Amino acid sequence: MSLSRKPSVAPTSSVPVWLRVALPVVLILVWFGLFAAGGASFGSLSTVVENDQSQFLPANSEATQVQELQEGFRSADVIPAIVVYERDGGLTDADDAAIDSDATAFQSIDGVIDDGVSPAVVSEDGEAAELFVQIDATAETKDVVGEMRDHISDTAVDGLTAAVTGPAGFTTDLAGAFSGIDGILLGVALLAVFVILIIVYRSPLLPVIVLGTSLSALCAAVLAVVSLAKADILLLNGQTQGILFILVIGAATDYSLLYISRFREALHVHERTWDATLAALKGAWEPILASGGTVIAGLLMLLASELNSNKILGPVAAIGIVFALLGALTLLPALLLWAGRVAFWPVRPKVAAHTAPDDEIAKKGVWPWVARLVQKRPRVIWIVSTLVLVVLSLGVTQLKADGVPTSEFVLGESQARDGQQIVGEHFPGGSGTPAVIIAPEESLQDVADIAIGTDGVSDVSVLSEDSPSGSLPVTTDGIQPIGPPGSPTGEPTVVDGQVQLNATLDYASDSDAAEAVVADLREQLAAPVLVGGATAVALDTKNAAIHDRNLIIPLVLGVILLILMLLLRSIVAPVLLIATVVLSFGAALGVSAVVFNDVFGFAGADPTVPLFGFVFLVALGVDYNIFLMTRVREETAVHGARDGVLRGLVVTGGVITSAGLVLAATFAALGVLPILFLVQLSFIVAFGVLLDTFLVRSLLVPALSYDIGRAIWWPSKLSRAEQPDVIERR
Repeated sequence: MSLSRKPSVAPTSSVPVWLRVALPVVLILVWFGLFAAGGASFGSLSTVVENDQSQFLPANSEATQVQELQEGFRSADVIPAIVVYERDGGLTDADDAAIDSDATAFQSIDGVIDDGVSPAVVSEDGEAAELFVQIDATAETKDVVGEMRDHISDTAVDGLTAAVTGPAGFTTDLAGAFSGIDGILLGVALLAVFVILIIVYRSPLLPVIVLGTSLSALCAAVLAVVSLAKADILLLNGQTQGILFILVIGAATDYSLLYISRFREALHVHERTWDATLAALKGAWEPILASGGTVIAGLLMLLASELNSNKILGPVAAIGIVFALLGALTLLPALLLWAGRVAFWPVRPKVAAHTAPDDEIAKKGVWPWVARLVQKRPRVIWIVSTLVLVVLSLGVTQLKADGVPTSEFVLGESQARDGQQIVGEHFPGGSGTPAVIIAPEESLQDVADIAIGTDGVSDVSVLSEDSPSGSLPVTTDGIQPIGPPGSPTGEPTVVDGQVQLNATLDYASDSDAAEAVVADLREQLAAPVLVGGATAVALDTKNAAIHDRNLIIPLVLGVILLILMLLLRSIVAPVLLIATVVLSFGAALGVSAVVFNDVFGFAGADPTVPLFGFVFLVALGVDYNIFLMTRVREETAVHGARDGVLRGLVVTGGVITSAGLVLAATFAALGVLPILFLVQLSFIVAFGVLLDTFLVRSLLVPALSYDIGRAIWWPSKLSRAEQPDVIERR
């Protein structure tokens, strides 16, 4: 076996000198402008980010229809907050006075609608009280809730506990958890990448050039995304923002590493940096473009989603990958052309008349050793590797990806979660966040009777402008008066022949039990009656996420398979590559399920976690196989199928391993944000990338390809030639 390559004498490029000087300068200046403009756009991200769960519902969901109809029943779109107080042994007169004082103070806060604070409601056991506060949805919810929490911090003394919870409270806690996304997340990701690059290249300048390229790509992507969000062309939420940051930094760095490996090879052949740049671009553009294309295609399949939060991630992340590709294929070559061999200081590549002897290359280094191992026991290696992945995949049966309560979204401290627990101990769990029923006026009593008779419903009221509290209780005896005996009953508010009923549930609005009650109500109340509210939003979101998972995964597989077939001019190789990556994803998901349940003790996972994990792992995992197999195909054309596999493995081993470490480190950085979804996604992708890098791409794929031989390239001409003609590549 021969693993060395004797470079031919490279011709000098005939490109005019002025173009060699002007083109890189123009590219660097253009990217510098994008870097500056995009950097300024980071400050605008907070103004276009939306973290309200209902913003991302599918347009045709029942909860969305109810939300739209509700606008006719109120003068302003509102987000409810619940302020709950508790004292063991019972509230005192001083507590009552303090609570009334807080209610007055809340009403004066900018963002709380007029008459938006209810009278205090005391629990039957006398140990708790709650206030319902309506916050204008156009106001900055976190600022309003922040002021309310400042007030209650002074009230909660000497054994009195107080908390702001409800949808507004959870939205505020979620926004707080995302508050470190610009600084902490980027800082951790960039530091991890920088350390890895220093170790890999042992050069102080090259890591700076790579990170400069990645940051420039990110700034350009942020500029584009913010501009589109301001134009209401797309939505952006915190989790999409975090994924965009990590994906661009990781992908741009990976593509840069592939180009650098080709550039360094070319510097050993070409004396002039310009000629080395052209040679590097010639060798790198196809695998880089194909790799980015698979990720973009996979991400754009999310446009078929019902869930808007899934749908919008596709174009946002695809925009990021586009700029990562552009940065790696334009800015990075320009910077390296400018820096030349100095970029690799202190070990500068030198033009070599000859490569090392065959036997020396075959004996030295980790990757030649791996190649010899693959050559010696290919079938044993790929069978054992496959069995390992199958065993790891068995843990998938333990994955609980059917949704988690809203209260579990934020890891660590959450006042909203603590407040919800207090509410559940002293009041019906759904207090303040009822199921909302929109029904024809003439069906009011019939609908109320069905709701009252449904297990899990505590009480039912109808919206009424005549009532000081804004609603009137409804029982099987009809609408009940508010006040002393003999008080007028009042009339329900009617909009376009419809009324709004609120059904308070016995369970917390974000619980599985509450969702079951809403599903039961919908089953009993036929159209045109609609059931919405916070619990219905969570239920419809979960159902849409499950639908998307079952639809998008086959679409992603299909489009990536097609791209691989076009790239590799083969059917067998792409099918096997897809199969190995899917098996790797199953193993990553199986290990993650065990870790989530038995190590971290998570309550479960959102249905979108395996979907996003699949999209990123399959698209990015195929990247490494593209890097490997495009080089194997290139070597096969010169040295034959089996030698081509071994040579491709040796040549790409270092760069792909470095790229895998970088991508795993960047996705692991998502774990610094205390958001359950992002922590789980970061573990799945980081572990899966490492599995792809060190097992699938290093052992399974090379061993399987070697064992199959030239048939892996069927039906291309490479599959039909025992000894293909030797083709000089330079």
